[in-house]
Amino acid sequence: MPIFTSSRFRRAVLPVALLLALAAPPAAAGDPPTREKLGEALFSDTALSFNRTQSCADCHNPMAGFADPRDGGVGGAASVGADGRSIGDRNAPSAAYAKFSPAFSFNAKGRAVGGQFHDGRAATLKEQAGGPPLNPGEMGMASKEQVRQRLAENPSYARAFVALYGAGVLDNADRAFDAMSDAIARFEETDAFAPFDSKYDRYLRGEYKMSPEEDLGMTLFFSTQFTNCNLCHQLKRIPASPGETFTNYEHHNIGVPVNAALRAANGKGPKHVDHGLRENPAAASAAQDGKFKTPTLRNVAVTGPYMHNGVFQELETVVRFYNSYNSRTVKGATNPETGKPWGKPEVAGTLSMTELETGPALDDRRIRALVAFLKTLTDARYEHLVK
Repeated sequence: MPIFTSSRFRRAVLPVALLLALAAPPAAAGDPPTREKLGEALFSDTALSFNRTQSCADCHNPMAGFADPRDGGVGGAASVGADGRSIGDRNAPSAAYAKFSPAFSFNAKGRAVGGQFHDGRAATLKEQAGGPPLNPGEMGMASKEQVRQRLAENPSYARAFVALYGAGVLDNADRAFDAMSDAIARFEETDAFAPFDSKYDRYLRGEYKMSPEEDLGMTLFFSTQFTNCNLCHQLKRIPASPGETFTNYEHHNIGVPVNAALRAANGKGPKHVDHGLRENPAAASAAQDGKFKTPTLRNVAVTGPYMHNGVFQELETVVRFYNSYNSRTVKGATNPETGKPWGKPEVAGTLSMTELETGPALDDRRIRALVAFLKTLTDARYEHLVK
C-alpha cells in the first residue's frame, strides 16, 4: 500500500516515482516515510490549491521537463491559475536542475546572481516552493492556515508530517507551511530533477558519438571566438565539463520584446512594463531594470516557448534573436516566426551590450548546428519529445 493517498499523486507523479525506483534500491515493505517522498506527494497534490484543481506538477510537469506543456490559450507563454481565468505575465521556468542555483547575491563584478524565479526573489528552493500556493493568480490559497487545514485533513499526511517534522507540526500554520515547503524542496533536490543523462552527458562518458552537426554546434557553443553563448551559459571554468548546468546564474537584460498577445490575454495591456530584477526587493534599483536570471539550457529543446515571457515559440528563433545583435542583414533583423522586425526591448536602458555583441554574425549552417547541440542537452527520458 502507498504511504500517501492523494489521487493526484497516483495519477501524475507515478512515472517519476518509477524513475526514482529504477535509480535506487527497492525500499523494503514498511520502510518509514522520507521528506523527499512526502514532497513527491505534495508536489502533485491538487488539495494545495483553493478549488482543488491545480498542483505544482501542473506548471512543472514531470513528463515535460518540469515545465508547463499546456497551451492555456496563449501558446504556452504563461500558465493559467487554479481559477481557470488568471494568466500570468511570465513563462513558468523549468524546475529541473533548479537546485543548483545559488542563493541570490551580488558577485565581485556587482552583478546579481542566483535565486529562484526569473527575478531571483526567492533565495532558496524552499522559499520558492512556498510561493505558488499563496499566490492568488496561481494556486490561490487564502492563507497558511488554510494550507494547514488541507494538510491535516489527509490522514496519511498527518502521520508522515508528525514522523518527519515532530509532534504538533500540523497544529500550527507557520510550522505546517514551513514543513510543506521543505518537503517539496527536498523532492526537487532529488536526482529525478537532475539526472545528467543527456546525449551530451553520455558523450562526455564515451557512451554517445556526436553527429557532425552536433559536434560543430558544441565547438561553436564553447568557443570564445565564434559565439557569445558561453559568456552566460557556461558555469564550469573548463569547457565541456561534467556537471555543467549551462548557466552562470547572472541576471541580464537581453532586450526581449513585449509579448503583445500575452499582454492582451492577461489584461495587463501594452503599457505595462515587467521590470524584472528591479522588482526583487534585494535589487530594487534602476540599474537592475529589465534584467532576468540566465536560465539553464538543460532540456531547453522540450521546454518552450522561450524567454521570460514566452515570446518565442522555436529554439532556432531564440538563436537568431541573439544573432540579430551582430547580424546587420535584412534577414538578421527579422523574426522568422512573424516575418516582422524583432520588436523593441521592453526595457532599453540596461542592455548587456558587451555580452550581446561579442562574437561575429552566424550563418544559417552555424545557427542550425547550435540548435542541434542544444537538443543534445535533453534528459534521456524526454528525448522522444525533441522535434
